[in-house]
Order: sequence, then C-alpha cells, then structure tokens
Amino acid sequence: MTRLFICRHGNTFGPNDIPRRVGARTDIPLVDSGEVQAKALGDHFKAENITFNRAFSSRLQRTRQTAEIILERLGDTQNVDPLNFLNEIFYGPDENKTEEEVIARIGAEAIQKWDDEAIVPDGWEANPNFIIGDWLSFGDYARHHFKEQNILLVTSNGTARFAPHLTGDFIRFKKANDIKLKTGAYGIITYDGDKWVVEAWNIRP
Repeated sequence: MTRLFICRHGNTFGPNDIPRRVGARTDIPLVDSGEVQAKALGDHFKAENITFNRAFSSRLQRTRQTAEIILERLGDTQNVDPLNFLNEIFYGPDENKTEEEVIARIGAEAIQKWDDEAIVPDGWEANPNFIIGDWLSFGDYARHHFKEQNILLVTSNGTARFAPHLTGDFIRFKKANDIKLKTGAYGIITYDGDKWVVEAWNIRP
C-alpha cells in the first residue's frame, strides 16, 4: 500500500505570545514547544517502526523544520524536498492578525464554517478547487510512482484539511472527523490498490 503521512507543523507561538493567523506570507520558525512536538512525532514513528521513502514540506520554515526534526529522530539523512502546493493559504486582510481581530472583521460564524466545512471566508486568498486539484494530482502521481511506499508530507492547517478529498467522499469524512489538524498532529491516507482511504486522522503523539 502507498501511505501518505500528512503532518501539521509544530507550534509557532509560545505560552506568552498572542497567537496570530499566519499564512503563506508569514514565514516564522517553530518555537521550543513546536520543536518538542516535532521530536514527539519522530519518536512516535520510530516506535511504530515507520520509516519514510520520501519526505516533502512546504517552503515555509515551520514545515521544513518539522520535517527535518522528524527525520533526524528517525536517523534518516534524506533531504526534505519542497512542494509549493503544501504552502499555507494566504489569509488576505487577516494575515498575521489576532483571532480577536479576525473575528471582528468576518464574524465567528465564518470561522466556524472554515473549521467545520472548509468554506473559505470572504477576503482570504484560497481557491478550494485548486487546492483539492493539487491533492488529487499528487495522489495520482504517488499511487503510480510511490507504490508500496511511505511518504511524509508536512504542511499547514489551511492546506491539510483538503487532503481527505482524495477519498472522493469528503462529506462523510467531515461528519466523522474534525477536519482541522492540530499542531504536531498527523493523518494517514492510504491507497489500498483501488481507492484512497483515511486510515487515521488528527493523531497527536
């Protein structure tokens, strides 16, 4: 089976920071707790005897750092290759704003629809059809070129939530799962020779 291990990067805000909605145009590193989360992922995969044939991340340092730490904990020296489609979305006028400021502009209901159904709020620069298309294209490539391999993909919250469209039944998936991956959490989407299935979702070691 081909398995995609889709990880969200670790924390980018510390306990004394005010979290902000950071997207594609805000390239910030992991904080200490984020590095701990990445190490926990690597240790978890090692304990489960999971190794990766290929490793990819976005071009943002928070995802690259997470992937590199995971591989380091596994004793894996392979490079992490960047994939543009794994980049976070751009939050438009809400980029780098506090959640309080974001809610003041678009309302709590818009945030809820984003978190529950991946409906993009007004003003955010994200086209779900394009993101879904990128996941479908990668899935098609992976099932032909990465047969029987484990693939590590480290991305961000806004992009990861669309990965389950690979199954062709996102409606059923979102009824059963929180589509928002937590920081330092991962999901597994597996090609069983016939179709893609979500094997696990939102697992945080």
